[in-house]
Amino acid sequence: MKVSATPLEGVLLIETRVFPDARGWFTETYQRDRYAQHGIPDLVQDNASSSTRGVLRGMHYQLKQPQGKLVQVISGEVFDVAVDIRPSSSTFKKWFGVRLSGENYNQLWVPPGFAHGFLTLSDTAVMTYKCSALYDPTERYAIRWNDPAIGIEWPLEGAPILSAGDADAPLIAEATLPA
Repeated sequence: MKVSATPLEGVLLIETRVFPDARGWFTETYQRDRYAQHGIPDLVQDNASSSTRGVLRGMHYQLKQPQGKLVQVISGEVFDVAVDIRPSSSTFKKWFGVRLSGENYNQLWVPPGFAHGFLTLSDTAVMTYKCSALYDPTERYAIRWNDPAIGIEWPLEGAPILSAGDADAPLIAEATLPA
């Protein structure tokens, strides 16, 4: 795999090696020791989601049990975004976005202290998340996807499809953030 730093310290772009043959392809999506060499901790929970074109999920984070997330698209394409929500960070309120797809096999490591979200660009997309902490539904926090203080440049065609919670999420200036 090839691991590249992004403009946000700790957020990593991972290009996996893919081995195609007449049967299809194979890729390693996680190997604890290899990922640990790049600062990615043991991952304790796997999740998957399916979304249709125009669905925007985010920008989500946790406080008491913050989750680092290793995200990858298995099928389809998304624009995946991490936002630094650590008030003491030199990159506070900065964002990084990248296209992840079932064709490029890339992964994004979003460490604790960052909000995460994505916009589905294909008719459908299936995304997997390997998480560094167990999910606690009482720990669901979000900041607004279109907060002008952050200025994420979503590749939107029209209005996104949002959950009620994401549509009503506070601006970062009003949100409860990590200490």
